[in-house]
Amino acid sequence: MGSRRTSGSESGVSAVARGVTAAPVAAGLDRVAAGAETQLAGRRVALVAHAASVTADGRHALDVLRDSGTRVMLLLAPEHGLRGTAAAGEEVPDAIEAGVPVISLYGPRTRPGRAALADVDALVFDLQDAGVRFYTYLATLAECLAAAAEAGVEVVVLDRPNPLGGEYVAGPAAAPGDAPSLLDRLPGTLIHGLTAAEMGALLAARMPRPPPLRAVEMAGWRRAMRWPDTGRSWTPPSPNLRSAQAALAYPGVALLEATNVSEGRGSWAPFLRIGAPWLDPDAVRARVAATGYDLYPVRFRPRAGPAAPSPKHEGELLPGVGVAVTDPAAADPWALGLELLACLRRFRGFRWRSPGALDRLVGSPRLREALEAGRSPEQIRGAEAAEVDGFRRDRLRFLRYS
Repeated sequence: MGSRRTSGSESGVSAVARGVTAAPVAAGLDRVAAGAETQLAGRRVALVAHAASVTADGRHALDVLRDSGTRVMLLLAPEHGLRGTAAAGEEVPDAIEAGVPVISLYGPRTRPGRAALADVDALVFDLQDAGVRFYTYLATLAECLAAAAEAGVEVVVLDRPNPLGGEYVAGPAAAPGDAPSLLDRLPGTLIHGLTAAEMGALLAARMPRPPPLRAVEMAGWRRAMRWPDTGRSWTPPSPNLRSAQAALAYPGVALLEATNVSEGRGSWAPFLRIGAPWLDPDAVRARVAATGYDLYPVRFRPRAGPAAPSPKHEGELLPGVGVAVTDPAAADPWALGLELLACLRRFRGFRWRSPGALDRLVGSPRLREALEAGRSPEQIRGAEAAEVDGFRRDRLRFLRYS
């Protein structure tokens, strides 16, 4: 549906079509596995990892580091846990994995304490991120940088592709209160266009006493690459982000988490299904201009399960629309999300899930206020343009890839 291109969207031929990559992009972990990174050998480390902390051929970071001679003394698990199976917001208990203690960094404790890092030389960070602020993994990096600074240990980031690419920047800056959560911990715009190593350098530059920070960079990655251009298989970094297609729709469709509209949790395609008992699929398809996507009518019944213990409208057969990515290079998830919210608010049955739900998700009340004032998606993006341009300038000195 729709061919209108909104400001800030990607354009042009994909990197694969241009022949930019003939082999899978080598993540930082792949370079450790290949012997290109040797400085971790013999060192005692705490490893921040999850299920997607794997090489292109599927070897987990714990095994790769051990095989390279690194002594992994401690595992640190982000939201969704080390195995990536816990539901969103679910607290995961500490555990033991392959003889190594696992400390959860999600819940009451969001950073390792000084005692936990007392016996390590470095904290190694290897998480696959989704490229949007409310996906909490780079907020966990920010917490780890603070903990490492306090403990006096080095941080080593094993870099990975941003699935949205390195050129796509969109959305509002956060306006956190006195106690920011992991959802609004990061500086800059909601969609930042940075890799973990780049965001780590930006975060460290804003610290009064940053820890030593080093990156193991990727080989073969270019800023114009969306995930399909990397040649890498998709390993879900969380239980509901199951495909590269979902990753390219997630920053927009996930805005519906703040509403009474199902974002597809409890279905076989979370973030690629949208539904509610009162939704008219034809009206949504007629009103939503989705650059880089096709919207098509679907019906689905959300079911409770480990990945979605209490999905919205559980057990109801919902009319809705499916989302298919038709052009990864042009996909503009922020425009998609704004168009969906503007459209869905016209339906009599629409409700915010709770007061302030959207504010907490995007880190600012301005989006909700603009929507409630009747601002169009184009007007909202126009009001954000100065922040987007400013962050593009601010991040320039931290970019590692062309």
